Amino acid sequence: MLNRVTEDIDAQTLEASILRHLKSSLGKDPAHATTYDWRMSLALSLRDLVIEPWFETTRKTYRTAGKRVYYLSMEFLIGRLIEDVGMNLGLNEIAAQALEQLGQDFDHIVSDEPDAALGNGGLGRLAACFMDSLATLSIPAYGYGIRYEHGLFEQHFENGEQVETAEGWLAQKHAWEFERPEVRYPIRFGGHVSESDGHCVWHADETVLAVAYDTPVVGWKGKWANTLRLWSAKPLKLFDLEAFNRGDYVGANAPERLARTISRVLYPDDTTQEGKELRLKQEYFFTAASIMDILRRFIAEGHDIDTLADHVAIQLNDTHPAIAGPELVRLLTDNHEVPIDRAIDIARDCLGYTNHTLLPEALERWPEGLFARILPRHHRIIEIIQDTHRFVSGSHVNIIEHGDVKMGELAFVMAHKVNGVSALHSDLVKETVFADLHRAYPDRIVNQTNGITPRRWLHSCNPALRDLIDETIGTGWADDLERLEGLKAHVDDAGFQDRFRSAKAHNKARLSQWLLKRDGFRVDPQAMFDVQIKRIHEYKRQHMNILETIALWNDIRDNPNGDWTPRVKFFGGKAAPGYVLAKSIIHLINDVGRVINSDPVTRDLLQVVYPENYNVSMAEIVIPASDLSEQISTAGKEASGTGNMKLSLNGSPTIGTLDGANVEIRDHVGEENFFLFGLTAQEVVERRGHAGYARAAIDASPRLKRVLGQISDGVFSHGDHHRYDALVRNLYEHDYFLVTCDFDDFYATQRRVDGAYRDVPAWTRMAAMNTAGMGWFSSDRTIRGYARDIWNAESLTD
Repeated sequence: MLNRVTEDIDAQTLEASILRHLKSSLGKDPAHATTYDWRMSLALSLRDLVIEPWFETTRKTYRTAGKRVYYLSMEFLIGRLIEDVGMNLGLNEIAAQALEQLGQDFDHIVSDEPDAALGNGGLGRLAACFMDSLATLSIPAYGYGIRYEHGLFEQHFENGEQVETAEGWLAQKHAWEFERPEVRYPIRFGGHVSESDGHCVWHADETVLAVAYDTPVVGWKGKWANTLRLWSAKPLKLFDLEAFNRGDYVGANAPERLARTISRVLYPDDTTQEGKELRLKQEYFFTAASIMDILRRFIAEGHDIDTLADHVAIQLNDTHPAIAGPELVRLLTDNHEVPIDRAIDIARDCLGYTNHTLLPEALERWPEGLFARILPRHHRIIEIIQDTHRFVSGSHVNIIEHGDVKMGELAFVMAHKVNGVSALHSDLVKETVFADLHRAYPDRIVNQTNGITPRRWLHSCNPALRDLIDETIGTGWADDLERLEGLKAHVDDAGFQDRFRSAKAHNKARLSQWLLKRDGFRVDPQAMFDVQIKRIHEYKRQHMNILETIALWNDIRDNPNGDWTPRVKFFGGKAAPGYVLAKSIIHLINDVGRVINSDPVTRDLLQVVYPENYNVSMAEIVIPASDLSEQISTAGKEASGTGNMKLSLNGSPTIGTLDGANVEIRDHVGEENFFLFGLTAQEVVERRGHAGYARAAIDASPRLKRVLGQISDGVFSHGDHHRYDALVRNLYEHDYFLVTCDFDDFYATQRRVDGAYRDVPAWTRMAAMNTAGMGWFSSDRTIRGYARDIWNAESLTD
């Protein structure tokens, strides 16, 4: 049942609201309205309907003194919101009818909305799923992050190479946010610390303002709405009139330029000293503003500071907000005169830390000199935290060591619970990156396997499959995903299989049409759609996938009349601007695609497609159309993955290693419905102990050796023999991620996939069993686990 605000809304009512906003908010009449005008008017009309549940959520939380969850994340990859909000309010069909009566097309209007450029990959999409589930479960919560002016970057390809340009998502007004100019906090950097009457005083060199922008996040059926609060950096002084009047026009704008830089770009290139400084300032900026806001709200409610952890749970999404611990200690000691030992205990009782990586280089470290210069007060506090930790635990693990401030260790020490994001990952966290800290605090690490929201990632993005599920097991599964288990009784039914295949065929045709319209590229929707969509990184092994593609191309050319299964290889994802090898992998994929796609011998059997600028909206088209999900990371390196869950939920069997949540997915969907290959995490460690393992693997594989020889000979680079020297040399001499060792098994398993796909009923059953087995991977289940095991927070649903 929907909330009382929306249950009486019909197409005529919504139509009147759209026309009202068109006139009063956009200043347009229908005859002269553009697509932008119609889109904004629809968004504002839907936003109006979120306001009352949003207000009632706040009232009820205050009324019941409910514990609030505060989720701090550098990324919130929320995507487009019109269709998402409309779905949760139950109004998308009504909105389509209202627009049709106005002579407009709902799908066209929705597609005009830009993706909010607030993230990059799984970390940000997970945060968005968690916000959806927190609202669906009626748990009072705020998400805190940065309102990036340009996001990560917009990806383009020039001659196959990635080129980055600024995202322009805020070039137009963002319909969903409310600016809160009254909610602003001074954020300080640099300077020095002095002592006065036993108190530390921080004398900063620079100060900017953090100004709040709020977006309501409405849950399923519109009964509850939480808040995503994003911070934008503003100058203390907008304009230096004195500098302007003396002709220094550039200097007059310096304060604004400094502030805007902080909230301009997600993940600035930190290969330079200036980039490191900006990134550290960004992380402190949004974390400090969030902690100040949390304390202000808590104190305004009249609670005693000693009870902070009874009312506040703060979750750190990765190490980016790890400075939250020292910042909370600073505020408690410097502003509220709490003794520092007690302040450390209070902060720890509030804080939880989610670890997302086993890669040591991804556990942030800051040069101590830089850290002490930018945050001198926090540097002193961390030294005290380190001494206290070592005294209490007897551990010799340092937070400051070898000239670095280690943010992973800081987050661990300052959290009362540390969680991994899959069962395998949590075990490996205990055994590897935090082994010594786990021995010191054996009860601190817990597991919370990631999940995804089925509302966006099936109900909304895959209406063809949604309708089949509704008609087969009923409509209650969107907020009770375990009900998908009921599909298992139907997977062998011929009629169900026909409709399941029909839904997949519809989605593949939609993707094919989208690709033709967007990029002018034609693919065969009858071919297998083989999909690897994720950020580009060596451990995710997109290069192994393209090497296998070349090997398949060779074998088809050698035997063009063989019994081949037509495939379209889809890639999608961005590489960090400073990640040279990852950008080389992108270049190679595009170079290989150019050659293969123009080969008259093979182009009807094998194609390579890499649409530029992968984002949430693209994922919503690609994922429902996928036949095969590539989850091929080196075992022991992927913490969890969530793309693997989305693809499997939408009926795409996985080819993958025993890594991250693949392990649990395989358990739930059945090992016979999962194409397993590759070394295990333990075997990976052992193989690295053998000298020359990479070269030995290449020498033992004529197929791989041939592929690498072709790359070196310039077959895919217009005869340029040196374009991929670094990539090939890395595979021969280093290959830390064991592409060479897993290659032959990967190739052989792909040929098993070919055979399985040709058995249409068996493949359909396998795909349907994937959907049926994914009920456990709802982010609702994950959030219930956090609430129970880490936050001690409750749902406020009546």
